Amino acid sequence: MPSIDIRRTHSLGLEQAHAAVDKVAQRMREKFGVDTRWDDDTLRFSHMGVDGGIAVSAHDVHVQARLGMLVSALKPRIENEIHAKLDEYFGPAKTP
Repeated sequence: MPSIDIRRTHSLGLEQAHAAVDKVAQRMREKFGVDTRWDDDTLRFSHMGVDGGIAVSAHDVHVQARLGMLVSALKPRIENEIHAKLDEYFGPAKTP
């Protein structure tokens, strides 16, 4: 099963990182009808063909998702959207 695994460091702290992920979750619910719920510091999400989580800590955010066969063709587009939202809410990725 195709998957997505993206990790991004940030300097927001845990409380602000939670708030940023809450905004992302609200958009996911409104735009795609995705079911979301917090499990400690991980926002779990699921929708037909996609399930995963967004784990937050005081220093990083980690997005993991498993894509069903029908959704797997959209993997590059989904990854681009994730990177765009991480840039928007957590700042651009730092280059080494």
